[in-house]
Amino acid sequence: MLKQHLTILFSIAFLLLFASCSSRKSSAVQDRVIADTLSLIQPAIVTEKVQSDSDDPAIWVNPADPNKSLVIGTDKSANGGLYVFDLNGKIQPQLTVKGLQRPNNVDVVYGLKLNGKPVDLAVTTERFTHKLRIYALPDMTPVDNGGIAVFEGETAPEYRDLMGIALYTSKPGHIYAVVGRKTGPKDGSYLWQYLLSDDGTGNVKAELVRKFGNYSGKKEIEAIAVDNELGYIYYSDEQYGVRQYYADPEKGNQELAQFAKTGFSEDHEGISIYKTSATKGYILVSDQGSNRFHIFKREGTSVNPYDHQLLKIVKVAAGHSDGSDVVNVPLNATFKHGLFVVMSDDRTFHYYRWEDIAGKQLDIK
Repeated sequence: MLKQHLTILFSIAFLLLFASCSSRKSSAVQDRVIADTLSLIQPAIVTEKVQSDSDDPAIWVNPADPNKSLVIGTDKSANGGLYVFDLNGKIQPQLTVKGLQRPNNVDVVYGLKLNGKPVDLAVTTERFTHKLRIYALPDMTPVDNGGIAVFEGETAPEYRDLMGIALYTSKPGHIYAVVGRKTGPKDGSYLWQYLLSDDGTGNVKAELVRKFGNYSGKKEIEAIAVDNELGYIYYSDEQYGVRQYYADPEKGNQELAQFAKTGFSEDHEGISIYKTSATKGYILVSDQGSNRFHIFKREGTSVNPYDHQLLKIVKVAAGHSDGSDVVNVPLNATFKHGLFVVMSDDRTFHYYRWEDIAGKQLDIK
């Protein structure tokens, strides 16, 4: 009997010691993460102002000359547009598209075949017309026959009001658009996924292939990002967290992970993925109300590939940041290790050097 009591006491003491060590370790990690937020990171460049309301950027890397890469940013107003900037933040008026009806988010994809030739595209969501608007890069030539209607058949209020967009290229080379809206059902079909292809005339057509995505109902789903190499979709369920799914429709609609559920002061917004290799890197999520980005491990852990640990929080000068984008390609003498573009609520977009975001804690490609 005495032996049994001693065994129980020993077990309790061990568990308390383990919990204490785990708590100290967790506390140390949290202290380091918090300490990283003390310094404000300044942008290398601030763009010229859009006319009304900056919202979301996308980066197009020029394959022939990275120094001539472009940033496409939305002006989210009833008479808005897609503003095109060079790497010095200067508006390129000959490329900028105006007269769009509340374009919300924008994304870029490389190599969709039109008329038998690979074409790079910028795709934006036009909220008030319920259409995708698609432009060939770098000339921003429209290739959508006036727009592609999506969420057809939905009749509930705001169920067709487009917001988020992410473009996914599968390993076989199929290109998909993953589209979100202002609000939607909580039955696991908030996002719709479309296969993009040539309609036979050199313009793009879209075929609905999938409805998926859980929704908390707390606010809305806007920010969507796709990891082409690992084959995942991430999206911000605002004021709830980030959700992860397979990007390939044939892999099903199982939710793989939820993370970024604590420590956010307001909305979960823009998601960007910086890749240090084909399988490793970082997921950056905007904490809109605090002008911060929470940075998580892209590859998870050896035990659980969907366990995206918080590594660092950075505070940026951009105000109330909504959309963002990042690339790991050396572009010019200013952006040697990649470019992180962040929307700011003063009608601009901020360009950050990746090494300034990474600091001493994160890797550089």
